[in-house]
Amino acid sequence: MSRVAKNPVAIPAKVEVVISPSEIAVSGPLGKLSQALSSDISIARDGEQLLVSANNASKHAQAMSGTIRALLSNMVHGVSTGFTRKLTLIGVGYKANAHGAMLNLELGYSHPINHKMPEGVTVQTPTPTEVILTGANKQVIGQVAAQIRAYRAPEPYKGKGVRYADEVVAIKETKKK
Repeated sequence: MSRVAKNPVAIPAKVEVVISPSEIAVSGPLGKLSQALSSDISIARDGEQLLVSANNASKHAQAMSGTIRALLSNMVHGVSTGFTRKLTLIGVGYKANAHGAMLNLELGYSHPINHKMPEGVTVQTPTPTEVILTGANKQVIGQVAAQIRAYRAPEPYKGKGVRYADEVVAIKETKKK
């Protein structure tokens, strides 16, 4: 059995979990998420905990039990407290502005970039050089952050571009004559 799958997932008081043979649905104060299940995995509720186990001893079932347990933990955390991802814009004239579900970026191109946020993701810009993404689904938050970063990834000589707040960019030394 996967070492990850051995750990139970704690269910907070405000979260409801519905388990069916083909899918699991988790709902809480911040939304509702669901995940399709494989026939190799079984999920059991034991009081205020969820236990994930593999139905057979195949390598695929063992691996999927750990994966499903991690996804389930992220779903429970997402609908109860949510996830946040912070991006920083570094460069002269680089600005971000949030208008509802639209993020307007000026990243040194000849045109502004308008990025529409998917359902369930909210964007804030406390300062023109900071973007904060929040939502219940960790996978979607990470994907949106990666898409925004891809518009102008940090370059290695001056470090200009869009980067994650906790990202460290190694600055290269310029070529000498």
